Amino acid sequence: MNLSLALATAALLTAQPSTLPPGHPVIPPGTTASPATSGMPEGHPPTEGAAPSISPEQLPPGHPPMSGTGRAPPSAEELLRQLDSTEGLADREKTFEIAASLGRLYYVNGRNAEASTYLQQALARAQPTRELFLAQRKKLGKAAVPTAEAAGCGFTPNMPVEDMGAAAQARAKKGDTAGAAACARAALAPVLDVAVMQANALYLSNDSGKALVAYDAVLEVEPLHEEALYARAALLFETKGDDVAALKKAGEGFEAVATTYPDSFRAPMAKRMVALVEETVKAGGRKQLLASRAEDRRIRLSQAPAAAAPDAPRPLSQEMVDAVKSTERTPELEQGLAKLVDEGEELLAKGQYQEALANYTRVVPFQPENGRAKAGMAWALVSLERPMAVRVWGVAVQTDPLSVEKLGDTLKAKGDDKGAKALWEKLATDAPDYPNKASLQAKLGK
Repeated sequence: MNLSLALATAALLTAQPSTLPPGHPVIPPGTTASPATSGMPEGHPPTEGAAPSISPEQLPPGHPPMSGTGRAPPSAEELLRQLDSTEGLADREKTFEIAASLGRLYYVNGRNAEASTYLQQALARAQPTRELFLAQRKKLGKAAVPTAEAAGCGFTPNMPVEDMGAAAQARAKKGDTAGAAACARAALAPVLDVAVMQANALYLSNDSGKALVAYDAVLEVEPLHEEALYARAALLFETKGDDVAALKKAGEGFEAVATTYPDSFRAPMAKRMVALVEETVKAGGRKQLLASRAEDRRIRLSQAPAAAAPDAPRPLSQEMVDAVKSTERTPELEQGLAKLVDEGEELLAKGQYQEALANYTRVVPFQPENGRAKAGMAWALVSLERPMAVRVWGVAVQTDPLSVEKLGDTLKAKGDDKGAKALWEKLATDAPDYPNKASLQAKLGK
């Protein structure tokens, strides 16, 4: 992955959506919105006038807890400032849940180095349970690990990981191998989520080697873990393109995702990647495949009239990469970024996806919450069939689906009816709960 694309991808993947309940109105980043009552889900308390006194049972299912002070909760930026100013926080003893929460907060805000520190602390707290599960599963041999319900583990939804691990350990001491394995596996469910996040943070920090090890650790516990399977396969394909053995492993991973999770949003891309991996293996590696394609292209061009070469993509300079964190957000910079987004949409409408991607990778590091840039970058990657397209598209659809829909409007207005329809169809498929789906279906019906 080139540096500019890695930086832009990192910015997008860390801009994860909030955990609002289904149907909750979209709250723009950096604001404390007070939407109209008509936009609230059924059962939501009234919002007009002074802040009401609401008891927890009056809130709809899934609503975040209220502070009772009438003040908005602290923003992520405020929380991070408080954490950064807490002396010795990284060295303090923490439960799995606290370490995982800290790691997640830093991760979704693009602070991958700090995220890795806390996520690793969380994983260390769960390591005894992981080792217990692997040992008990080995004792079972070919026998299947029963479910936690079948084993009667009796775990509650918010039970601490370490308490669940202790219960599994008690089963093991009594000689209940199957029960110990079942309870330990149930205890590891949230641990695997943290382990995948840790692997992603390592990947976004350009440490592909450790990221592969982290994905492998997840698959050792759960061989068919969807996200770990796909991410590991994509990373193998991306970093070991001339290692035929590694490519075959990547192909097996993509095949497993496509066959085990046929209804997943990752399945279509996984199927395409299976074919691409097979082609790459047959050629003997990526270099040989690219050389073969270049030769084929040379032959075709030699037999066709000369054509003007397309504009080369404009890479993000090293100076700009170094300046992202410190660059002052001047009106001139904002105007320049807006122009890049406008140009990117023109390029998308003309089918010049690589050139459009080059524009967006210059914008997203500075404006990771820019809905138009997220949507454009995601659609460029999808159109280019890049392995990371599924992940970036998923972030764009989850965080700002309206901007994705509007990109279709822009493409159509610029004459790309086919591209607009393809984008809307993919949005309708990948976001079945999209609140504006009626409008989307109306556009598709025209």
